[in-house]
Amino acid sequence: MQVDLQSFLDEKVAEYNRPAFITNDPISIPHRYTTKQDIEIAGLFAAVLAWGQRKTIINKCLELMRLMDDTPYEFIRNHQETDLKRFLSFKHRTFNATDTLYFIEFLRQFYQQHDSLEDAFARFITDQAKTTEKALIGFRNLFFSLEFAPARTSKHISTPAAKSACKRLNMFLRWMVRTDDKGVDFGIWKRIQPSQLVCPCDVHVERVARHLKLIQRPQLDWQTAVELTQKLSQFDANDPVKYDFALFGLGVEGVL
Repeated sequence: MQVDLQSFLDEKVAEYNRPAFITNDPISIPHRYTTKQDIEIAGLFAAVLAWGQRKTIINKCLELMRLMDDTPYEFIRNHQETDLKRFLSFKHRTFNATDTLYFIEFLRQFYQQHDSLEDAFARFITDQAKTTEKALIGFRNLFFSLEFAPARTSKHISTPAAKSACKRLNMFLRWMVRTDDKGVDFGIWKRIQPSQLVCPCDVHVERVARHLKLIQRPQLDWQTAVELTQKLSQFDANDPVKYDFALFGLGVEGVL
């Protein structure tokens, strides 16, 4: 049965992990850029804003990138205070101008001292770490370390320390870390290994994973995401989250 399931999922990975996947997915936002830092910034915003209908998510991300003159890294580094007024009307669900402006300021200060956002995650784990748990906890603590961090913005950066499944950040890390010859994920970060990634668990992935008996834990939290990833690692220990393509694709298309 396990061999049959792996074969089935491998087929679905091959079906969904291809350039055609990009167009209707939030990953299309960072794919508009070629510079590493542009990809990181666009990817972070696209992942954080990724809830609701994918079409709406993509449109909102495009709006946000336009507000940054479609050059996010250049804007983050060199904007003037007067340039920030244009963000006062930006909103996606509960993510509003206060959140946007804090994200921009954190990134501005971070890129003054670091070349890549990779350091905001990778500094917190070693090659021996089994998962990215400490990287996610460390990133959140770093992100909210500025003295004026708004309390309301905390809900937009999840952490395993609060038992969250961290779907959006796990997805962002998948985009940045995974590399293959399919051209969907970027693989531009090298200090975190694909084997350490944890599968992003949204409603589609969770539903399909439960149908296939890949998870038993009743609630959806960090341990559930780890449980799923451990199951998937039995199929590919070096790259378990490639099966995110299969589970998500099956869920969106309502195949199961």
